[in-house]
Amino acid sequence: MLNDLVRAFLIALQFLTLIPVSNNGIISDKQWGYSALFYPLIGLLIGVSLYLFSSILINLNIQTQASLILLLWIALTGGLHLDGLADCADAWVGGFGDKQRSLAIMKDPAAGPIAVVVLVLLILLKWSLIISLIENQQTIVLIPIVLLGRLSLLIIMSTSHYIREAGLGKIIITHLPLFAAKGLSLLGLALGLYYLNWIAMSFMLSMLFIIRYQANKRLGGVTGDVYGATVELVEASLLLGIAL
Repeated sequence: MLNDLVRAFLIALQFLTLIPVSNNGIISDKQWGYSALFYPLIGLLIGVSLYLFSSILINLNIQTQASLILLLWIALTGGLHLDGLADCADAWVGGFGDKQRSLAIMKDPAAGPIAVVVLVLLILLKWSLIISLIENQQTIVLIPIVLLGRLSLLIIMSTSHYIREAGLGKIIITHLPLFAAKGLSLLGLALGLYYLNWIAMSFMLSMLFIIRYQANKRLGGVTGDVYGATVELVEASLLLGIAL
């Protein structure tokens, strides 16, 4: 059991970041499922890295600090979740409300103009909100924000139907320990409410509700791209809640 948990942590670290991980050998379906339980912990590690990085940039001007923090934020994840957001943006506009057309667009690796616009706007929003954190000496809240961004994956995974019949996402969902996932979700939300403010948490929960509602309405459930979009939109909503 301990070996499965260690492997699951390494799988999560390898999957959600570009941090070099030595994780050789065959990965079982069970280990893939357990790895999702470590997503919030990976978020915690990323958040701590961003906060520590911000602390060594204090002699730079605020705009440069924000740019470098955001650059590291994207680099650590390899833009994994931005890719999901881009695919969803293209699908929601180009799918014309049709489920099959939307799913086909989400599988297309090419990014359309809507995807580019959405990504640019999101990055600009995050950049400006990071500036607000720096001005108010609140960069420490990056830790719970990034943690909650990954926790949102557990919430969506444990409360939504995964619609694709094959692939890595299906394996993870099938073998995800639901009771543990829901328990961690509740604990994470409680910690978020304690360390952040009620406005930020209400923004997060509202965003999760909107994403889940729209995904169910358009697709009949969620996909891996919806998971990626969830992380980005939840992080942005939390940053906005803190700024307000």
